[in-house]
Amino acid sequence: MIEFEILKKSRISDARLGILKTQHGEVETPAFVPVASQASVKTLTSREAEDAGCRILIANTFLLHDRPGEGIVKRAGGLHNFMQWPRPLMTDSGGFQVFSLGFGKDLGIGKIAARNTSPHIKKGVNPAAVKIADDGAYFKSPFDGKTIFLGPQESMKIQGDLGADIIFAFDECTPPGVDRAYMERSLKRTHAWAKICLEEKKENQAIFGITQGSKFRDLREKSAKFISSLPFDGFGIGGDLGENKHMTEKILFWTMRHLNPRKPRHLLGIGHLDDIARIIRRGIDLFDCTAPTHYARNGVAFTSAGKMDMRKSAFLKDKKPLDLKCKCEVCGTYSRSYLSHLVRSGEITGLRHLTFHNLFYFNAFVTGIRKKIKNGTF
Repeated sequence: MIEFEILKKSRISDARLGILKTQHGEVETPAFVPVASQASVKTLTSREAEDAGCRILIANTFLLHDRPGEGIVKRAGGLHNFMQWPRPLMTDSGGFQVFSLGFGKDLGIGKIAARNTSPHIKKGVNPAAVKIADDGAYFKSPFDGKTIFLGPQESMKIQGDLGADIIFAFDECTPPGVDRAYMERSLKRTHAWAKICLEEKKENQAIFGITQGSKFRDLREKSAKFISSLPFDGFGIGGDLGENKHMTEKILFWTMRHLNPRKPRHLLGIGHLDDIARIIRRGIDLFDCTAPTHYARNGVAFTSAGKMDMRKSAFLKDKKPLDLKCKCEVCGTYSRSYLSHLVRSGEITGLRHLTFHNLFYFNAFVTGIRKKIKNGTF
């Protein structure tokens, strides 16, 4: 199980400084949670992820169920032993794949719409590759096309076998563009699944309930009140988060005020650099995002001077460190010229260096915010 202690609350925002204690160690909050979808932070070893400042990771229940299967992980002694990660771990519920392999894939959209999205996904409509029913969701495996069923009971069993410190209740992650009737039906389903997850959880793991409601204020508030009334150890804020970042902040404001303030809050799937300060100001304690690893694999580094695309030939003649202000091993060792050469040559080592730097940069960025909260300036 977990313990969560709030060390300080900001006087100028809703930000808070805390400590999350698990059987695999402690995490200072607010904290960035890097994604280790298939029991690996892509291109890095577990030791390298730790050296980059990562203190907690989140793995993907659906993908690990599909490959290699939770039975193999359990026989290896659980995820911590399987991937040789000594620190705290989370697993998502599989609910995000209801969105990402469903309407997200069909429409080419993310959790925050890139443009104003009028309601067009109506009650009773299903995406092409996912059938959503009252008992769960039927998927087509992205690897071999086989049918996979995942419901609240199955999610709890899989996550129990994986053995992370913190697990999430199974939910339906809705896309931008759902109409009210769709969201009302989905919310009823997610709330029913939340109760089943609490009943079905067998292992000594902490469990977070997930609030939903799309961009409808009354539904967001209803969901937050309902999930907070149940004996969850913490909360996830899920689903689509509006058409823009301003709407996301509104959704967080509607939600946070109805959640038990003594429990940790995790924002699911949001955490670009320009998101981090604003969501922490709204009281988020934990948040996960693939941005640092995804951008690195596409040759892009996050730096104090902005994003740098190391695929550009201009960097081949640049002898400066990647980021003059960064203290990571990559910036202390290699030039932009060398890193650009590796990336342009398709060398995996280049992607490893950028991933390490990006994770170090994100973790250091959040560490800086924690210091500001402690000093009363955030």
